[in-house]
Amino acid sequence: MARLAVSDLSLLVVEPSAIQQKIFLQHLRDAKVHQVEVVGSGAEALAELNRHLPDLLISSYYLPDMTAVELVHQLRQETRFQNLPFMLVSSETRFSMLDPIRQAGVVAILPKPFTADDIVRGLKAGLHYVEPDELQLDSWDVKTLRVLVVDDSALARRHISRVLGDMGISQITTAENGRDGVAKFAAGTFDLVVTDYNMPEMDGQELVTAIRQREDGAYVPILMVTSEQNSTRLDMVAQAGVSALCDKPFEPDSVRQLLRSVLG
Repeated sequence: MARLAVSDLSLLVVEPSAIQQKIFLQHLRDAKVHQVEVVGSGAEALAELNRHLPDLLISSYYLPDMTAVELVHQLRQETRFQNLPFMLVSSETRFSMLDPIRQAGVVAILPKPFTADDIVRGLKAGLHYVEPDELQLDSWDVKTLRVLVVDDSALARRHISRVLGDMGISQITTAENGRDGVAKFAAGTFDLVVTDYNMPEMDGQELVTAIRQREDGAYVPILMVTSEQNSTRLDMVAQAGVSALCDKPFEPDSVRQLLRSVLG
């Protein structure tokens, strides 16, 4: 069976600027993507989605009637839109503005100004959500992997679980913070832990330390998914015994490579 290509994707682009709309369309034409609808506001996007569900939604951060964060949160509240791949294109760089949308689960965050290569990279990431591949491991059958996902954001837990599920991992337990994660780990048996860094009650570093102090947790691979940029904090996490660090957005390609590494 032939695999989907970038040119097969149907897209909805939400961009209020007429100039930026033209740039989007030109780059998409260059990538041979022709199934594109363009709207200028969040309300128009929601109306269009109720008429037709695309393969991928691409949005600017600031819209006339809402932000991309508000738009993606509205989408995640409706069952039919919960798994719609979402890509952000923005010149916004502040952590406080981008972190909520990273937590909600996005395919990619592209900078403005963007290039045709940036768009194609984001579209290729989107393909993994539209037509996922099962993870292939030399030493494991992915269907037997028991995974604990720890994140204080319900949207992030759902997104991470979906990405792992698309890879063929079905035995997934979730915890809403580090303290809950330690309790779930103590009550079960896990082959892999995927955790956030910034969490209430007990953060990711404390969770890693607590697991590593347990006899049954000394060698369990721990993948930390974080938007944390502070190098000192990340060094402390590494010293606590994390197996690998993964940036948010939780992109399938990066995750696949990391899982092959930590489970190899």
